[in-house]
Amino acid sequence: METRRNPRRWWILIVLCLSSLVLVVDSMALTVAVPSMTADLGASAQDTQWILDSYILVFAGLLLTSGSLGDWFGRRRIMLTGLLLFGAASLAATFADDPAEVIAVRVAMGIGGALIMPSTLSLLVTVFDEEERPKAMAAWGSVAMLGLVGSPVLGGVLIDRFSWHSIFLINVPVVALAVVAALTLMPESKGPWQKPDPLGAVLSATGMTALVWWIIEIPQHGAFGGRSLPTLAVAVAALVGFVAWENATDSPMVPLVLFRNRDFSGGSLSLTLVQIGNGGLLLVLTQYLQFVLGYSPLKAGLAFVPLAVAALAGNAAGAGLAARTGHRPLVVAGLLVMASSFALLTTVSADTGFTVPAVALGLLGLGAGLAMPAAVGALMATIPEERAGVGSALNDTIQQAGTALGVAILGSLLTSGYAQRMPAGAPAEARHSLAGALASAHGEAGPVRAAREAFTSAMATTFTFSAAGLLAAALLAAAVMRGRKPAPTAPEPRLAA
Repeated sequence: METRRNPRRWWILIVLCLSSLVLVVDSMALTVAVPSMTADLGASAQDTQWILDSYILVFAGLLLTSGSLGDWFGRRRIMLTGLLLFGAASLAATFADDPAEVIAVRVAMGIGGALIMPSTLSLLVTVFDEEERPKAMAAWGSVAMLGLVGSPVLGGVLIDRFSWHSIFLINVPVVALAVVAALTLMPESKGPWQKPDPLGAVLSATGMTALVWWIIEIPQHGAFGGRSLPTLAVAVAALVGFVAWENATDSPMVPLVLFRNRDFSGGSLSLTLVQIGNGGLLLVLTQYLQFVLGYSPLKAGLAFVPLAVAALAGNAAGAGLAARTGHRPLVVAGLLVMASSFALLTTVSADTGFTVPAVALGLLGLGAGLAMPAAVGALMATIPEERAGVGSALNDTIQQAGTALGVAILGSLLTSGYAQRMPAGAPAEARHSLAGALASAHGEAGPVRAAREAFTSAMATTFTFSAAGLLAAALLAAAVMRGRKPAPTAPEPRLAA
Protein backbone atom coordinates (compact mmCIF):
# COMPACT_ATOMS: atom_id res chain seq x y z
CA MET A 1 0.00 0.00 0.00
CA GLU A 2 1.07 3.60 -0.54
CA THR A 3 1.43 4.28 3.18
CA ARG A 4 4.07 1.55 3.50
CA ARG A 5 6.34 2.96 0.81
CA ASN A 6 9.68 4.21 2.00
CA PRO A 7 9.89 7.93 1.14
CA ARG A 8 13.60 7.53 0.37
CA ARG A 9 13.15 4.50 -1.86
CA TRP A 10 14.31 6.16 -5.10
CA TRP A 11 17.41 7.53 -3.38
CA ILE A 12 18.04 4.06 -2.02
CA LEU A 13 17.78 2.72 -5.57
CA ILE A 14 20.63 5.06 -6.57
CA VAL A 15 22.77 3.55 -3.82
CA LEU A 16 21.95 0.03 -5.00
CA CYS A 17 22.74 0.95 -8.61
CA LEU A 18 26.09 2.45 -7.60
CA SER A 19 26.93 -0.69 -5.63
CA SER A 20 26.20 -2.93 -8.61
CA LEU A 21 27.82 -0.55 -11.08
CA VAL A 22 31.22 -0.75 -9.44
CA LEU A 23 31.27 -4.53 -9.96
CA VAL A 24 30.31 -4.29 -13.63
CA VAL A 25 32.76 -1.49 -14.44
CA ASP A 26 35.63 -3.28 -12.74
CA SER A 27 35.02 -6.55 -14.56
CA MET A 28 34.67 -5.10 -18.06
CA ALA A 29 37.35 -2.42 -17.79
CA LEU A 30 39.83 -5.07 -16.67
CA THR A 31 39.44 -6.96 -19.96
CA VAL A 32 40.70 -3.86 -21.78
CA ALA A 33 43.61 -3.47 -19.36
CA VAL A 34 44.90 -7.05 -19.59
CA PRO A 35 47.36 -6.55 -22.50
CA SER A 36 49.13 -3.55 -20.98
CA MET A 37 48.94 -5.02 -17.46
CA THR A 38 50.55 -8.32 -18.41
CA ALA A 39 53.28 -6.57 -20.41
CA ASP A 40 54.09 -4.20 -17.55
CA LEU A 41 54.11 -6.95 -14.92
CA GLY A 42 55.90 -9.50 -17.08
CA ALA A 43 53.02 -11.89 -16.36
CA SER A 44 52.96 -15.34 -17.91
CA ALA A 45 49.88 -16.78 -19.59
CA GLN A 46 49.13 -18.71 -16.39
CA ASP A 47 49.47 -15.53 -14.31
CA THR A 48 47.03 -13.74 -16.60
CA GLN A 49 44.53 -16.57 -16.32
CA TRP A 50 44.67 -16.42 -12.54
CA ILE A 51 44.32 -12.64 -12.52
CA LEU A 52 41.05 -13.04 -14.41
CA ASP A 53 39.78 -16.27 -12.84
CA SER A 54 40.67 -15.79 -9.16
CA TYR A 55 37.92 -13.21 -8.81
CA ILE A 56 35.17 -15.34 -10.33
CA LEU A 57 36.22 -18.40 -8.33
CA VAL A 58 35.85 -16.61 -5.00
CA PHE A 59 32.82 -14.60 -6.11
CA ALA A 60 30.81 -17.62 -7.27
CA GLY A 61 31.87 -19.75 -4.33
CA LEU A 62 30.72 -17.31 -1.65
CA LEU A 63 27.48 -15.93 -3.12
CA LEU A 64 25.11 -18.31 -1.34
CA THR A 65 26.85 -17.86 1.99
CA SER A 66 26.89 -14.07 1.69
CA GLY A 67 23.20 -14.02 0.81
CA SER A 68 22.42 -15.90 4.01
CA LEU A 69 24.66 -13.58 6.01
CA GLY A 70 22.62 -10.63 4.76
CA ASP A 71 19.35 -12.25 5.84
CA TRP A 72 20.81 -13.11 9.25
CA PHE A 73 22.92 -10.07 10.19
CA GLY A 74 21.48 -7.25 8.06
CA ARG A 75 21.61 -6.68 4.32
CA ARG A 76 22.87 -3.11 4.57
CA ARG A 77 25.60 -4.18 6.98
CA ILE A 78 26.80 -6.97 4.70
CA MET A 79 26.67 -4.71 1.63
CA LEU A 80 28.69 -2.01 3.42
CA THR A 81 31.25 -4.60 4.51
CA GLY A 82 31.58 -5.77 0.90
CA LEU A 83 31.90 -2.22 -0.41
CA LEU A 84 34.63 -1.33 2.08
CA LEU A 85 36.57 -4.52 1.29
CA PHE A 86 36.15 -4.02 -2.45
CA GLY A 87 37.27 -0.40 -2.24
CA ALA A 88 40.28 -1.18 -0.03
CA ALA A 89 41.39 -3.99 -2.36
CA SER A 90 40.97 -1.72 -5.40
CA LEU A 91 43.15 0.90 -3.75
CA ALA A 92 45.76 -1.74 -2.90
CA ALA A 93 45.77 -2.85 -6.55
CA THR A 94 47.06 0.56 -7.62
CA PHE A 95 50.31 -0.20 -5.77
CA ALA A 96 50.72 -3.77 -7.08
CA ASP A 97 53.90 -4.38 -9.07
CA ASP A 98 53.94 -8.15 -9.61
CA PRO A 99 51.35 -10.76 -10.70
CA ALA A 100 51.07 -12.38 -7.26
CA GLU A 101 50.00 -9.08 -5.68
CA VAL A 102 47.38 -8.48 -8.37
CA ILE A 103 46.00 -12.01 -7.89
CA ALA A 104 45.82 -11.45 -4.11
CA VAL A 105 43.85 -8.22 -4.43
CA ARG A 106 41.56 -9.82 -7.01
CA VAL A 107 40.73 -12.53 -4.47
CA ALA A 108 39.89 -9.84 -1.91
CA MET A 109 37.77 -8.02 -4.48
CA GLY A 110 35.95 -11.28 -5.21
CA ILE A 111 35.05 -11.63 -1.53
CA GLY A 112 33.83 -8.04 -1.45
CA GLY A 113 31.83 -8.50 -4.64
CA ALA A 114 30.16 -11.62 -3.26
CA LEU A 115 29.03 -9.63 -0.22
CA ILE A 116 27.71 -6.76 -2.35
CA MET A 117 25.75 -8.46 -5.12
CA PRO A 118 23.04 -10.46 -3.26
CA SER A 119 22.40 -7.56 -0.87
CA THR A 120 21.63 -5.07 -3.63
CA LEU A 121 18.86 -7.13 -5.20
CA SER A 122 17.42 -8.29 -1.88
CA LEU A 123 17.28 -4.69 -0.60
CA LEU A 124 15.54 -3.64 -3.80
CA VAL A 125 12.90 -6.32 -3.24
CA THR A 126 12.26 -5.23 0.36
CA VAL A 127 12.22 -1.48 -0.36
CA PHE A 128 9.87 -1.49 -3.38
CA ASP A 129 6.38 -2.93 -3.46
CA GLU A 130 5.01 -5.12 -6.25
CA GLU A 131 3.61 -2.15 -8.17
CA GLU A 132 6.85 -0.14 -8.34
CA ARG A 133 9.29 -3.05 -8.39
CA PRO A 134 9.28 -3.48 -12.22
CA LYS A 135 10.33 0.16 -12.68
CA ALA A 136 13.04 -0.20 -10.07
CA MET A 137 14.27 -3.43 -11.64
CA ALA A 138 14.37 -1.78 -15.07
CA ALA A 139 16.41 1.14 -13.72
CA TRP A 140 18.76 -1.22 -11.93
CA GLY A 141 19.22 -3.27 -15.11
CA SER A 142 19.73 -0.15 -17.24
CA VAL A 143 22.54 1.09 -15.04
CA ALA A 144 24.22 -2.31 -15.18
CA MET A 145 23.92 -2.34 -18.99
CA LEU A 146 25.39 1.16 -19.24
CA GLY A 147 28.29 0.03 -17.10
CA LEU A 148 28.73 -3.12 -19.18
CA VAL A 149 28.97 -1.15 -22.42
CA GLY A 150 30.59 2.04 -21.16
CA SER A 151 33.37 0.50 -19.08
CA PRO A 152 35.44 -0.74 -22.06
CA VAL A 153 35.33 2.81 -23.46
CA LEU A 154 36.31 4.25 -20.09
CA GLY A 155 39.04 1.65 -19.75
CA GLY A 156 40.46 2.51 -23.16
CA VAL A 157 40.57 6.22 -22.34
CA LEU A 158 42.24 5.67 -18.94
CA ILE A 159 44.87 3.31 -20.34
CA ASP A 160 45.68 5.73 -23.17
CA ARG A 161 46.13 8.62 -20.75
CA PHE A 162 47.45 6.93 -17.63
CA SER A 163 48.33 3.31 -16.79
CA TRP A 164 46.47 0.07 -16.08
CA HIS A 165 46.50 0.98 -12.36
CA SER A 166 43.83 3.60 -13.08
CA ILE A 167 41.38 0.80 -13.90
CA PHE A 168 41.33 -0.09 -10.20
CA LEU A 169 41.57 3.47 -8.91
CA ILE A 170 38.24 4.48 -10.48
CA ASN A 171 36.49 2.02 -8.16
CA VAL A 172 37.49 3.96 -5.05
CA PRO A 173 35.39 7.15 -5.46
CA VAL A 174 32.34 5.13 -6.58
CA VAL A 175 32.65 2.91 -3.49
CA ALA A 176 33.11 5.95 -1.23
CA LEU A 177 29.98 7.60 -2.62
CA ALA A 178 27.96 4.39 -2.25
CA VAL A 179 29.10 3.93 1.37
CA VAL A 180 28.22 7.50 2.38
CA ALA A 181 24.84 7.31 0.64
CA ALA A 182 24.03 3.93 2.22
CA LEU A 183 24.85 5.16 5.72
CA THR A 184 22.77 8.30 5.18
CA LEU A 185 19.74 7.05 3.28
CA MET A 186 19.30 3.31 3.64
CA PRO A 187 17.50 1.53 6.50
CA GLU A 188 18.68 -1.82 7.75
CA SER A 189 16.73 -4.88 6.64
CA LYS A 190 16.87 -8.40 8.09
CA GLY A 191 15.00 -11.65 7.90
CA PRO A 192 13.77 -13.33 11.09
CA TRP A 193 16.45 -15.00 13.18
CA GLN A 194 17.37 -18.49 12.08
CA LYS A 195 19.86 -21.03 13.36
CA PRO A 196 23.13 -20.78 11.36
CA ASP A 197 23.98 -23.53 8.89
CA PRO A 198 27.80 -23.75 8.84
CA LEU A 199 27.89 -27.15 7.11
CA GLY A 200 25.65 -25.85 4.32
CA ALA A 201 27.92 -22.82 3.92
CA VAL A 202 31.06 -24.98 3.64
CA LEU A 203 29.47 -27.42 1.20
CA SER A 204 28.06 -24.67 -1.04
CA ALA A 205 31.32 -22.73 -1.13
CA THR A 206 33.37 -25.85 -1.84
CA GLY A 207 30.98 -27.16 -4.48
CA MET A 208 30.54 -23.90 -6.39
CA THR A 209 34.26 -23.06 -6.30
CA ALA A 210 35.16 -26.52 -7.60
CA LEU A 211 32.44 -26.38 -10.28
CA VAL A 212 33.57 -23.00 -11.62
CA TRP A 213 37.21 -24.12 -11.45
CA TRP A 214 36.34 -27.21 -13.51
CA ILE A 215 34.49 -25.09 -16.07
CA ILE A 216 37.44 -22.69 -16.38
CA GLU A 217 39.85 -25.60 -16.92
CA ILE A 218 37.82 -27.17 -19.77
CA PRO A 219 39.50 -25.26 -22.64
CA GLN A 220 43.00 -26.21 -21.40
CA HIS A 221 42.56 -29.76 -20.10
CA GLY A 222 39.23 -30.96 -21.49
CA ALA A 223 36.18 -31.87 -19.45
CA PHE A 224 37.72 -35.05 -18.02
CA GLY A 225 41.45 -34.78 -18.71
CA GLY A 226 44.33 -33.95 -16.38
CA ARG A 227 43.18 -32.47 -13.09
CA SER A 228 39.69 -31.74 -14.43
CA LEU A 229 38.23 -35.08 -13.32
CA PRO A 230 39.22 -34.79 -9.62
CA THR A 231 37.93 -31.20 -9.59
CA LEU A 232 34.61 -32.30 -11.08
CA ALA A 233 34.39 -35.14 -8.52
CA VAL A 234 34.84 -32.65 -5.66
CA ALA A 235 32.20 -30.36 -7.16
CA VAL A 236 29.64 -33.14 -7.62
CA ALA A 237 30.26 -34.63 -4.16
CA ALA A 238 30.01 -31.26 -2.40
CA LEU A 239 26.92 -30.08 -4.29
CA VAL A 240 25.09 -33.40 -3.91
CA GLY A 241 25.97 -33.33 -0.23
CA PHE A 242 24.75 -29.74 -0.02
CA VAL A 243 21.36 -30.58 -1.57
CA ALA A 244 20.96 -33.63 0.68
CA TRP A 245 21.87 -31.66 3.80
CA GLU A 246 19.63 -28.68 2.97
CA ASN A 247 16.68 -31.05 2.53
CA ALA A 248 17.44 -32.82 5.81
CA THR A 249 18.27 -29.99 8.21
CA ASP A 250 15.63 -28.07 10.15
CA SER A 251 17.33 -24.72 9.38
CA PRO A 252 18.52 -24.83 5.76
CA MET A 253 20.71 -22.01 4.53
CA VAL A 254 19.07 -22.10 1.09
CA PRO A 255 15.32 -22.73 0.62
CA LEU A 256 15.59 -25.29 -2.19
CA VAL A 257 11.80 -25.54 -2.08
CA LEU A 258 11.86 -22.43 -4.27
CA PHE A 259 12.59 -24.65 -7.26
CA ARG A 260 9.14 -26.17 -6.89
CA ASN A 261 7.75 -22.82 -7.97
CA ARG A 262 7.51 -22.75 -11.77
CA ASP A 263 8.24 -19.03 -12.06
CA PHE A 264 11.42 -19.36 -10.00
CA SER A 265 12.72 -22.49 -11.70
CA GLY A 266 11.69 -21.31 -15.18
CA GLY A 267 13.14 -17.84 -14.68
CA SER A 268 16.42 -18.99 -13.15
CA LEU A 269 17.06 -21.77 -15.68
CA SER A 270 16.17 -19.47 -18.58
CA LEU A 271 18.64 -16.90 -17.27
CA THR A 272 21.27 -19.62 -17.00
CA LEU A 273 20.81 -20.52 -20.67
CA VAL A 274 20.99 -16.83 -21.53
CA GLN A 275 24.32 -16.51 -19.74
CA ILE A 276 25.65 -19.60 -21.50
CA GLY A 277 24.60 -18.16 -24.86
CA ASN A 278 26.03 -14.73 -24.08
CA GLY A 279 29.29 -16.05 -22.69
CA GLY A 280 32.28 -14.35 -24.27
CA LEU A 281 30.12 -12.19 -26.57
CA LEU A 282 31.92 -8.92 -25.86
CA LEU A 283 35.34 -10.57 -25.97
CA VAL A 284 34.62 -12.21 -29.36
CA LEU A 285 33.16 -9.07 -30.91
CA THR A 286 35.97 -6.91 -29.52
CA GLN A 287 38.47 -9.13 -31.34
CA TYR A 288 36.41 -8.87 -34.54
CA LEU A 289 36.26 -5.09 -34.32
CA GLN A 290 39.96 -4.63 -33.55
CA PHE A 291 41.64 -7.42 -35.52
CA VAL A 292 39.27 -7.78 -38.50
CA LEU A 293 37.89 -4.25 -38.92
CA GLY A 294 41.01 -2.55 -37.55
CA TYR A 295 39.25 -0.48 -34.86
CA SER A 296 41.20 1.12 -32.00
CA PRO A 297 40.28 0.01 -28.45
CA LEU A 298 38.36 3.25 -27.93
CA LYS A 299 36.46 2.96 -31.22
CA ALA A 300 35.73 -0.70 -30.47
CA GLY A 301 34.21 0.33 -27.14
CA LEU A 302 32.07 3.00 -28.81
CA ALA A 303 30.81 0.38 -31.26
CA PHE A 304 28.75 -1.14 -28.45
CA VAL A 305 26.65 2.02 -28.04
CA PRO A 306 23.73 0.49 -30.06
CA LEU A 307 23.58 -2.27 -27.46
CA ALA A 308 23.28 0.21 -24.61
CA VAL A 309 20.72 2.48 -26.31
CA ALA A 310 18.50 -0.43 -27.31
CA ALA A 311 18.76 -1.99 -23.85
CA LEU A 312 17.59 1.25 -22.25
CA ALA A 313 14.63 1.34 -24.64
CA GLY A 314 13.82 -2.30 -23.88
CA ASN A 315 14.03 -1.72 -20.13
CA ALA A 316 11.71 1.31 -20.37
CA ALA A 317 9.19 -0.56 -22.50
CA GLY A 318 9.35 -3.66 -20.31
CA ALA A 319 8.75 -1.69 -17.11
CA GLY A 320 5.52 -0.31 -18.56
CA LEU A 321 4.32 -3.60 -20.05
CA ALA A 322 5.07 -5.88 -17.07
CA ALA A 323 2.03 -4.76 -15.06
CA ARG A 324 -0.31 -5.38 -18.02
CA THR A 325 1.07 -8.53 -19.62
CA GLY A 326 2.85 -10.30 -16.78
CA HIS A 327 6.44 -11.52 -16.89
CA ARG A 328 6.23 -14.58 -19.14
CA PRO A 329 5.31 -12.82 -22.44
CA LEU A 330 8.13 -10.30 -21.95
CA VAL A 331 10.66 -13.01 -21.15
CA VAL A 332 9.71 -15.14 -24.15
CA ALA A 333 9.56 -12.21 -26.58
CA GLY A 334 12.86 -10.78 -25.35
CA LEU A 335 14.65 -14.12 -25.59
CA LEU A 336 13.39 -14.65 -29.15
CA VAL A 337 14.66 -11.20 -30.15
CA MET A 338 18.03 -12.03 -28.57
CA ALA A 339 18.15 -15.33 -30.47
CA SER A 340 17.49 -13.47 -33.72
CA SER A 341 20.40 -11.13 -33.00
CA PHE A 342 22.80 -14.07 -32.68
CA ALA A 343 21.33 -15.61 -35.84
CA LEU A 344 22.14 -12.35 -37.63
CA LEU A 345 25.69 -12.40 -36.24
CA THR A 346 26.24 -15.83 -37.83
CA THR A 347 26.15 -14.10 -41.24
CA VAL A 348 29.14 -11.85 -40.43
CA SER A 349 32.24 -12.44 -42.57
CA ALA A 350 35.60 -10.75 -43.03
CA ASP A 351 34.00 -8.40 -45.59
CA THR A 352 30.79 -7.59 -43.73
CA GLY A 353 31.87 -4.41 -42.01
CA PHE A 354 30.05 -2.97 -39.01
CA THR A 355 26.48 -2.46 -40.28
CA VAL A 356 25.28 -6.01 -39.62
CA PRO A 357 26.94 -6.26 -36.16
CA ALA A 358 25.45 -2.86 -35.25
CA VAL A 359 21.92 -4.05 -36.11
CA ALA A 360 22.54 -7.31 -34.25
CA LEU A 361 23.78 -5.45 -31.17
CA GLY A 362 20.69 -3.28 -31.26
CA LEU A 363 18.44 -6.34 -31.35
CA LEU A 364 20.43 -7.95 -28.57
CA GLY A 365 20.07 -4.90 -26.35
CA LEU A 366 16.35 -4.60 -27.04
CA GLY A 367 15.76 -8.27 -26.28
CA ALA A 368 17.87 -8.18 -23.13
CA GLY A 369 16.08 -5.06 -21.94
CA LEU A 370 12.74 -6.82 -22.27
CA ALA A 371 13.68 -10.27 -21.01
CA MET A 372 16.25 -9.92 -18.26
CA PRO A 373 14.41 -7.60 -15.80
CA ALA A 374 11.18 -9.56 -16.37
CA ALA A 375 12.89 -12.90 -15.67
CA VAL A 376 14.57 -11.60 -12.54
CA GLY A 377 11.33 -9.94 -11.43
CA ALA A 378 9.38 -13.17 -11.92
CA LEU A 379 11.70 -15.29 -9.84
CA MET A 380 12.26 -12.66 -7.13
CA ALA A 381 8.47 -12.27 -6.76
CA THR A 382 8.33 -15.91 -5.61
CA ILE A 383 10.83 -15.37 -2.77
CA PRO A 384 9.51 -14.47 0.69
CA GLU A 385 10.97 -11.13 1.75
CA GLU A 386 12.60 -12.61 4.85
CA ARG A 387 14.70 -14.85 2.55
CA ALA A 388 15.34 -12.22 -0.12
CA GLY A 389 19.10 -12.24 0.42
CA VAL A 390 19.69 -15.95 -0.04
CA GLY A 391 17.08 -16.12 -2.81
CA SER A 392 18.89 -13.37 -4.68
CA ALA A 393 22.19 -15.14 -4.09
CA LEU A 394 20.77 -18.41 -5.42
CA ASN A 395 19.75 -16.65 -8.63
CA ASP A 396 23.15 -14.92 -8.90
CA THR A 397 25.01 -18.19 -8.29
CA ILE A 398 23.11 -20.05 -11.00
CA GLN A 399 23.80 -17.25 -13.48
CA GLN A 400 27.50 -17.09 -12.55
CA ALA A 401 27.84 -20.80 -13.24
CA GLY A 402 26.07 -20.26 -16.57
CA THR A 403 28.41 -17.39 -17.45
CA ALA A 404 31.51 -19.43 -16.65
CA LEU A 405 30.18 -22.40 -18.59
CA GLY A 406 29.33 -20.18 -21.56
CA VAL A 407 32.77 -18.59 -21.63
CA ALA A 408 34.41 -22.02 -21.46
CA ILE A 409 32.22 -23.58 -24.17
CA LEU A 410 32.17 -20.63 -26.56
CA GLY A 411 35.86 -19.89 -26.01
CA SER A 412 36.71 -23.50 -26.79
CA LEU A 413 34.49 -23.49 -29.89
CA LEU A 414 36.07 -20.30 -31.17
CA THR A 415 39.67 -21.37 -30.50
CA SER A 416 39.33 -24.88 -31.92
CA GLY A 417 37.25 -23.72 -34.89
CA TYR A 418 39.79 -21.03 -35.76
CA ALA A 419 42.71 -23.48 -35.60
CA GLN A 420 40.90 -26.00 -37.80
CA ARG A 421 40.12 -23.40 -40.45
CA MET A 422 43.67 -22.01 -40.69
CA PRO A 423 45.82 -23.27 -43.59
CA ALA A 424 47.86 -26.37 -42.76
CA GLY A 425 51.18 -24.61 -43.33
CA ALA A 426 50.45 -21.64 -41.05
CA PRO A 427 52.96 -20.95 -38.24
CA ALA A 428 52.11 -22.24 -34.77
CA GLU A 429 51.54 -18.75 -33.36
CA ALA A 430 49.20 -17.98 -36.27
CA ARG A 431 47.11 -21.09 -35.55
CA HIS A 432 46.90 -20.21 -31.85
CA SER A 433 45.13 -16.84 -32.16
CA LEU A 434 44.13 -14.14 -34.63
CA ALA A 435 46.42 -11.66 -32.90
CA GLY A 436 49.34 -14.07 -33.35
CA ALA A 437 48.46 -14.56 -37.01
CA LEU A 438 48.43 -10.83 -37.71
CA ALA A 439 51.74 -10.37 -35.92
CA SER A 440 53.44 -13.21 -37.82
CA ALA A 441 52.04 -12.14 -41.20
CA HIS A 442 54.10 -8.89 -41.18
CA GLY A 443 51.43 -7.17 -43.25
CA GLU A 444 51.31 -9.74 -46.08
CA ALA A 445 47.81 -9.66 -47.56
CA GLY A 446 47.41 -13.41 -48.12
CA PRO A 447 48.07 -14.67 -44.57
CA VAL A 448 46.13 -11.75 -43.05
CA ARG A 449 43.13 -12.51 -45.24
CA ALA A 450 43.24 -16.22 -44.41
CA ALA A 451 43.42 -15.55 -40.67
CA ARG A 452 40.52 -13.12 -40.72
CA GLU A 453 38.35 -15.50 -42.72
CA ALA A 454 39.18 -18.36 -40.37
CA PHE A 455 38.26 -16.22 -37.36
CA THR A 456 34.94 -14.97 -38.73
CA SER A 457 33.99 -18.49 -39.84
CA ALA A 458 34.70 -19.83 -36.34
CA MET A 459 32.84 -16.84 -34.87
CA ALA A 460 29.77 -17.74 -36.94
CA THR A 461 29.81 -21.28 -35.54
CA THR A 462 30.12 -19.90 -32.02
CA PHE A 463 27.16 -17.59 -32.47
CA THR A 464 25.09 -20.43 -33.89
CA PHE A 465 25.53 -22.19 -30.55
CA SER A 466 24.53 -18.94 -28.79
CA ALA A 467 21.38 -18.61 -30.90
CA ALA A 468 20.43 -22.20 -30.06
CA GLY A 469 20.93 -21.51 -26.35
CA LEU A 470 18.69 -18.43 -26.46
CA LEU A 471 16.02 -20.29 -28.41
CA ALA A 472 16.11 -23.10 -25.83
CA ALA A 473 15.76 -20.50 -23.07
CA ALA A 474 12.68 -19.02 -24.77
CA LEU A 475 11.06 -22.44 -25.15
CA LEU A 476 11.83 -23.28 -21.51
CA ALA A 477 10.33 -20.01 -20.29
CA ALA A 478 7.19 -20.52 -22.38
CA ALA A 479 6.72 -24.09 -21.14
CA VAL A 480 7.61 -23.72 -17.46
CA MET A 481 6.79 -20.19 -16.33
CA ARG A 482 3.24 -19.30 -15.42
CA GLY A 483 1.34 -16.25 -16.63
CA ARG A 484 0.45 -13.39 -14.34
CA LYS A 485 0.47 -14.51 -10.77
CA PRO A 486 0.33 -12.43 -7.59
CA ALA A 487 3.34 -12.53 -5.36
CA PRO A 488 3.02 -14.82 -2.33
CA THR A 489 2.18 -13.32 0.97
CA ALA A 490 5.34 -12.86 3.01
CA PRO A 491 6.07 -11.83 6.59
CA GLU A 492 7.07 -8.21 7.02
CA PRO A 493 10.89 -7.74 7.11
CA ARG A 494 12.33 -6.15 10.21
CA LEU A 495 13.58 -2.63 9.63
CA ALA A 496 16.02 -0.76 11.79
CA ALA A 497 17.25 2.78 11.60
